Amino acid sequence: MISAGDFRNGVTFELDGKVVSIVEFQHVKPGKGSAFVRAKVRDIISGSVIERTFNPNEKYQEIFVERKNMQYLYNDGDLYYFMDNETYEQIPISKSVLSDNFKFVKENMECKILSCKGSVFGVEPPIFVNLEITETEPGMRGNTATNATKPAKVETGAEVRIPLFVNQGDVIRIDTRTGEYVDRA
Repeated sequence: MISAGDFRNGVTFELDGKVVSIVEFQHVKPGKGSAFVRAKVRDIISGSVIERTFNPNEKYQEIFVERKNMQYLYNDGDLYYFMDNETYEQIPISKSVLSDNFKFVKENMECKILSCKGSVFGVEPPIFVNLEITETEPGMRGNTATNATKPAKVETGAEVRIPLFVNQGDVIRIDTRTGEYVDRA
């Protein structure tokens, strides 16, 4: 059991028969009245986000979320296949379960598969990935003084903004949480 006063980002618990995860929380202590917790919670099955207030003394059943490292193999239409590194079992995961930042993942990369009560509800790609630039405008010498950027397409097909001095064929590091260029690899 977890009390609302102990909420932290990422905590998963059961609320009204649904399994939810805390996206954002804030402890509020108004001048008048008792303290409360305002939180945004995401239903891990449907993905919908709601904002709700909680009494800090309320208790909820905490749910265990299993995070397992698996290797992304390939996709076949709307199914993406992952392999368990220990048992070599392949499991298909629907495209609807994948997050927006999955566009930076290429074949044979390690990802974390999130499951709860036997059902997969999310895929976390690695935080940083190294990808080759396949399309961009040519860079010019001396274009390092400003923070100007240009669009580029990487080998997975995703678009990212890069500095002017980076050229086609360069390998860059991307932060998958934000989708931003970090540095050249």
